[in-house]
Amino acid sequence: VLGLVFAIAQRTPFRPLTVTVRELVEFLRSTPLVLQIFFVYYVGPEYGVSLSPWVAGMIAIGLHYAAYLSEVYRGGIESVPKGQWEACTAINLTTAQTYRRIILPQALPLSVAGMGNYPISIFKDTPMLSVIGVAELMQAATAIGGQNYRYLEPYTIVGVVFLVNLAGSSACVHSR
Repeated sequence: VLGLVFAIAQRTPFRPLTVTVRELVEFLRSTPLVLQIFFVYYVGPEYGVSLSPWVAGMIAIGLHYAAYLSEVYRGGIESVPKGQWEACTAINLTTAQTYRRIILPQALPLSVAGMGNYPISIFKDTPMLSVIGVAELMQAATAIGGQNYRYLEPYTIVGVVFLVNLAGSSACVHSR
């Protein structure tokens, strides 16, 4: 949803908003996710925003992938023929009506194909949250392995969980 908001904001006639959102999207896309996780978690308290590791991680991952998805949505919106936009102007639709009734119903199906691998990428990036203390699968496997100094079994189980989950997700994406 935030990616769609970013995509629409980049198309507004209000230039300061367009430039600000475009620069934010470029910043989020060009910096490493782990840096964004650190920034949200450690810099937030400097400004009075103290978040739990889990919330900070979800915000960082959400913003990171919203930036990428905004480009997918923007591509879908820009692929709607110019005549559709002109027709909306000709029949005096507001901007909100234009997007809601004409543009988005055409753009969103075009965007779905480009979104397929992002849920897989998000799942694969969750181990990065361990840098701020979020207990996720890899960290749990490390803790279990540390109890009896046997890391092969827990890591193998985590690998199988990732493989099964990602293979299933990938099959769903590629079957469409």
